[in-house]
Amino acid sequence: MSQPIRLVLVLHDHQPIGNFEGVFEQAYEDAYKPFLDVFERYPRLKMGLHTSGPLMEWLDARHPEYLDRISALVAASRLEIVGGPFYEPILSMIPPRDRIGQIATYSRWLENRLGATVRGCWIPERVWEQSFTSDLVAAGIQYTMLDDSHFKNAGLADDELHGYYLTEDNGHVLAVFPDSEPLRYMIPFSPPQDTIDYLGRIHERFPGAVAVFGDDGEKFGAWPQTKKSVYEEGWLVRFFDLLVQHQSWIRTDLPCEVYDATPPVGKVYIPEGSYREMTEWVLPVEQLSDYVQVRREMEHDPRWPRLARFVRGGFWRNFKVKYPETNEMYSRMMMVSKRLDELSKDPAANREVLEQARSALYRGQCNCSYWHGAFGGVYLPHLRNGVYQQLIAADTLLDQAAGRHKGWVEATAEDYNFDGRQEVLLANDRAVALVAPSRGGQMYELDVRAIQHNLLATLTRRPEAYHGAVLAGGHGGNDVAAVSTQVVFKQDNLAGRLVYDNQPRKSLLDHFYDLEASPNAVWRGEAPDRGDFVSRNYEARIRRSPTRVQVLLSTLGKVADAEFKITKGVTITSDSSALEITYLLESLPKDRPLHFAVEFNFSGMPAGADDRYFYGEHRRPLGQLGAQLDLMNVDELGLVDEWLGIDVNLSLSRPSGIWTFPIETVSQSEGGFEAVHQSVCVLPHWVVQADSEGRWTMTIGLSFDTTLAESRRVENLAVAAAT
Repeated sequence: MSQPIRLVLVLHDHQPIGNFEGVFEQAYEDAYKPFLDVFERYPRLKMGLHTSGPLMEWLDARHPEYLDRISALVAASRLEIVGGPFYEPILSMIPPRDRIGQIATYSRWLENRLGATVRGCWIPERVWEQSFTSDLVAAGIQYTMLDDSHFKNAGLADDELHGYYLTEDNGHVLAVFPDSEPLRYMIPFSPPQDTIDYLGRIHERFPGAVAVFGDDGEKFGAWPQTKKSVYEEGWLVRFFDLLVQHQSWIRTDLPCEVYDATPPVGKVYIPEGSYREMTEWVLPVEQLSDYVQVRREMEHDPRWPRLARFVRGGFWRNFKVKYPETNEMYSRMMMVSKRLDELSKDPAANREVLEQARSALYRGQCNCSYWHGAFGGVYLPHLRNGVYQQLIAADTLLDQAAGRHKGWVEATAEDYNFDGRQEVLLANDRAVALVAPSRGGQMYELDVRAIQHNLLATLTRRPEAYHGAVLAGGHGGNDVAAVSTQVVFKQDNLAGRLVYDNQPRKSLLDHFYDLEASPNAVWRGEAPDRGDFVSRNYEARIRRSPTRVQVLLSTLGKVADAEFKITKGVTITSDSSALEITYLLESLPKDRPLHFAVEFNFSGMPAGADDRYFYGEHRRPLGQLGAQLDLMNVDELGLVDEWLGIDVNLSLSRPSGIWTFPIETVSQSEGGFEAVHQSVCVLPHWVVQADSEGRWTMTIGLSFDTTLAESRRVENLAVAAAT
């Protein structure tokens, strides 16, 4: 009798930092628990399981009985726990010190909680670069798995992918298993017999071959329509029954068993890459549209199977270019990581607090909001907010570890976002503001430390390749395997909501509109900005005193044929939860007025709820935060989010008109196309008339009150102490 084929099944279960409690619970009830319920009934079957740190910590807190069951399967040698970086970062996104730290820390956690010996590593989103080899080995890892497309990119053919290979970097050797794309598309979407037949064809040609299926556990109940097909209609039971029925020639093995019992097929060096769809999603919109069109035109060409292996998409790191908001999170994360590394070398730093900061940093490296494909990713505000929450918490803990007390204030300049230009950081113990002089003097981050929230975690409205499907219309499909290609509309009139921005949705953006410009035209991007200040490079000077710091930004720009100077100052003082923003316009034309507007955007304050609202003078209610307001001759506007526990107030030294409107995007998610609220735009605007010296000046106070959040925290601590 020929040697049986070794089938390695590995599930990857993941929920990101910042996801809603209800999403965790629903995925547990629909996918994780029912899968385990079925698997436990088949004592002859074995498999590997990788559970990301955010989900594992949630399970330990909410469903420890589930982890106890996992631990029992580990003890029975039916389940191998596959490790990985603790909080599921893309490894190319974080420094080597954090790669090693995340993997080693998680391995220790898994060993302590589950009694597991961790030998393998799951590579988040299978994003690979060859230098990872050294870091994985340094973290104690012996093997990992990557898509078979990675191996094909290295020049291997399908017939050579029936075992594992060794790869090397700087003298460090790692085993790498090829993960079968055909199996990922069949399981659990095709009839179970299709998988058995596929394995039979391999076994017939390659006795003793190894076949690896490694994919998302959410496919087994949490993806659309799969709960019904996998459990209610019995797909998983039928599949396991067939594996048991054919175990004379199909052997389910743990990954470590294959590693220990079979020699490597050979050696290979693997080019950078990810799974095919990921390399497509990272392409610029125009190239992605062309790429998809060419694939569709070629897929029925008899030459395509031979040609496809030479066709490659883009490079994962370019998500930081395609979505500058991703680079903002990345660069903020790198600031914290660098600071943690430096403080770790200081013997006077508080070690316990440093470790708390390290955990928060690692959580802030969770990958899901750093890219976008078939699922929401960077388009989901709660995921971006979840990352910033952890990074702000880590930064605040580092202040504590360094022995920094209240009452300090600082201003520094450095290339914080890696664009070759210097940015300016203004900070005290209550807030952090980051300003980019080279990009119109915009403020692109504003952290409120008390609630660990970045008010400028905004997102620009931009074209996406899949917007063509929105404009063309569509309907729901029945192909549960094709989540990334379904056209399902979760709301009406999404095509009418497609609006694109001409500049980032940040703050302190200086606009000049026609006198008759309407708020609706501004909202839709149809009101031309007659000035060029938004794109100007502002010269920056920093002023410092023991209790007060200021960045002074100035530039010459034009509105039509008039050239004049704008100087704006941003000031923060110690022990203050406010910014003072002053504007001075000089050399203005005296023969005509100008329509001047300063744009602010505030994120994480969604529309559609009565406890999120605007107010005016004397706290007069003005409607929910999704309201489009057109206010005249006002000197104050407030925005309240009672759920966050914050009150943001704009006070104006000169009465102005104020326009407000919601910024929402139309994006793709696993459930279909949907409109997502991203930020609230607030535009104070003035008709500027120069004085006798050609000058005009005004001051804006931007303050935030977190009393509600802080009182709620005190109440929660009191309840916790009482129980």
